[in-house]
Amino acid sequence: MVSVSLSWHKLRKRIHLLCFLAFLALPFLNVVRFDIPKERFYFAGYELWISEFAIIFFALMFLMFLVVASSVFYGRVFCGYMCPQMIFSEASVALETWLRKRVTRKFAQWKPPVRERVARGLFYAVLAVASVVLAFIFICYFVEPRDLWRRLASLDIHTAAGISGAAVTLIAFLDFTLVRQRFCTTVCPYGYLQGLLGDGNTLLVQYRDETHACIECKKCVRVCPMEIDIRDSPFQIECIHCAECVDACEEVMTRLKKPTLIHYAWGEKGELLSDTSPRPWYRRVGLRDGKRVVVLGVLLFYASGLFVALGMRRAVLVQIAPVRATLYRIGPDGRIYNQFRYRIANRGGKPGAVVFSIRQLPGASLGMAPNPVRVKPGESLAGDFEISRPPGRRDELVSHFTILTNTVPDGESDAIPMTFLAPTESK
Repeated sequence: MVSVSLSWHKLRKRIHLLCFLAFLALPFLNVVRFDIPKERFYFAGYELWISEFAIIFFALMFLMFLVVASSVFYGRVFCGYMCPQMIFSEASVALETWLRKRVTRKFAQWKPPVRERVARGLFYAVLAVASVVLAFIFICYFVEPRDLWRRLASLDIHTAAGISGAAVTLIAFLDFTLVRQRFCTTVCPYGYLQGLLGDGNTLLVQYRDETHACIECKKCVRVCPMEIDIRDSPFQIECIHCAECVDACEEVMTRLKKPTLIHYAWGEKGELLSDTSPRPWYRRVGLRDGKRVVVLGVLLFYASGLFVALGMRRAVLVQIAPVRATLYRIGPDGRIYNQFRYRIANRGGKPGAVVFSIRQLPGASLGMAPNPVRVKPGESLAGDFEISRPPGRRDELVSHFTILTNTVPDGESDAIPMTFLAPTESK
């Protein structure tokens, strides 16, 4: 049985703090960010271009199945412990309560209506500043932070980023002052989706009172952030399984020297999470049937695919193609020229350079300046170059050769097969 000193409430608040800090840091560390103006998707420090659909696909599918797996195993743990809406809603309620108590204590001689107006004015002022900051952080997930800061400093409200920032600020302010936890039961679809994902082995908060020991203190109702009675059902759409009622019931029943009546349980009829009886480790973590094995297998599949795709990714991508609008040209010196086009994209965070060379084409010369081609981080370059060779025999109309590329400083090399065309007769 979980002791009051290690309450679920304390655990939730610690996780809320970690999630809030992660929310602030992720866009600046490029852990997860979708830069719309640059058409870049940043994931785990990688800068993925929109053309890298395979990696983006595996990343999005992995994140989606991570949410699905958490719901199948642990129910609405995301709602109660990690949802930004719930974190900010509870923070706004706590702030409002704290300001009201401080104003009442500090200005006890004022009339109650005056104290209420002052407390509410302070509350709105703090939330206005918080809404601007949170809106800025949120838009940073879609616009480069330094660029967005310049727009904010210039009071930009006429571009897409500026308009979006102003709209998010207004929505955040209205959410923190009017909507709060009502969002969970009116707008958010996750609670309804959880009803489809959960089953008889999903972790939930449940009231069990076979001996009718409940003393009707209703503390579990008073501490509930969703203002419901857990005794009615563990499957109420409003219940986010935050376990505040677990702590409340345990605190009261401990004083009466009786076991608590509200628990975390594996399904409506399964064993309790606090059950200390011997059982395999995989059942203790929630791996309790074939359905969960399949869900975990799918999650590991996408995680493995993402890992392999990122491992095979090259920071500097080089593409070469022949230009066949003109098959060849013959120079004044009698040499035969073929034209080619290169494209270089530096998808890494460091400057790079690509060195071009030729193999398996006797007497050939590479007409390319500059060589190596230098490319900055995030830059894409395109250009044309020519390869020439002396006139050959009639049976050398099509010559197969290889263009070698070597990337500096990564040391990655590639061999690209190409063909060289010559006229039917030497001139």
